[in-house]
Amino acid sequence: MNKPFIQIDSLVKRYGATVAVDGVSLSMDEGHITAIIGASGCGKSTFLRCVNLLENPTSGSLRIGDDTLAYTNSTLSSGEERALSYRKSMAMVFQSFELFPHMSVLRNVALAPAIVNGVPLDQAIEQAHALLDRVGLHGKANEYPGQLSGGQSQRVAIARALAMSPRVLLFDEATSALDPELVGEVLEVIGELADEGRTMIVVTHELEFAKDVADTLVFFDQGRVVETGKPHEMIDNPQSERLGNFLKRYQRIRTRA
Repeated sequence: MNKPFIQIDSLVKRYGATVAVDGVSLSMDEGHITAIIGASGCGKSTFLRCVNLLENPTSGSLRIGDDTLAYTNSTLSSGEERALSYRKSMAMVFQSFELFPHMSVLRNVALAPAIVNGVPLDQAIEQAHALLDRVGLHGKANEYPGQLSGGQSQRVAIARALAMSPRVLLFDEATSALDPELVGEVLEVIGELADEGRTMIVVTHELEFAKDVADTLVFFDQGRVVETGKPHEMIDNPQSERLGNFLKRYQRIRTRA
């Protein structure tokens, strides 16, 4: 039996006495999409930042492909070389875009492949043009982030993530900072990436989107996984009282909107 492409075991993240991520385990196959939902402050974004090593886990292990990292008392017990290989296997799209405001759109996309991956600059620029076309931003290469809408900025951020040729894409509430009318254009790009068979972990509050694109849905509460399963089954027939209450509140908010 083949082992999962991604395996996360007993992941914990503490901030002093506060436990933000409490023993979370998750596995997924290559080409699959896992969507993570839950109320604000439940630990889902902290979990994603630990997966990407933007935060050092307090304890637990993470594996992508053959790269395994183990943490004890917030200290990495495996080698830094393995950690570098692990980090290079993924790219993350943040809710606040995180673009360099003093750089053109083209430079924002081309910079990291040239500096981090050693891609020749002319090749990185050529790739950046292709990726901007890919996310529907043809003709925006020489503009600056301040000249773009929120939806356009997030699509630049997606192009920048793709430029790193990641094996895994991570999305942290990629539409939460957008006006409602701009959400659809970003979800459309993410949906197209899903259709391409990309491996993705998506933290989202867009339940219908998660229902449509994800292979697995994970519900977080108080830093723990409360329920996991097929998106349609979980959303239409929640098994835990906590998820049921969360979905009812979500529907009330949607109805008022």
